[in-house]
Amino acid sequence: QVQLVESGGGLVQAGGSLRLSCAASGRTFSCYAMGWFRKAPGKEREFVAAISRNGLKLRYAYSVRFRFTISRDHAKNTVYVQMNSLKPEDTAVYYCAAAAGGSETYYITTAGHEFDYWGQGTQVTVSS
Repeated sequence: QVQLVESGGGLVQAGGSLRLSCAASGRTFSCYAMGWFRKAPGKEREFVAAISRNGLKLRYAYSVRFRFTISRDHAKNTVYVQMNSLKPEDTAVYYCAAAAGGSETYYITTAGHEFDYWGQGTQVTVSS
């Protein structure tokens, strides 16, 4: 089992940047593919970004491509998402998630139902 704690959310003006962090504890961090999701009021939860176990495969939602960058640091057991050029439509609660999945080191997934553990979320608000 793994516990996930997000941080780094806040209020930022449109065009600004934030970096979210997700600290993992418990079972070995490198066993999990990691992902970020978000949920805005009145909307369904949506995929944002994902990274494979070994950090070499990345996936992004079309809406954040070229603005967000996901990364992981195995020494710190932490996954990040750097968010640049933020827009008001990026306002949401952002969740970190971990997927145990298959055995290959390149394992990655973007499907919410394939993630086994979730953090409590951190609020990101982008003002216009």
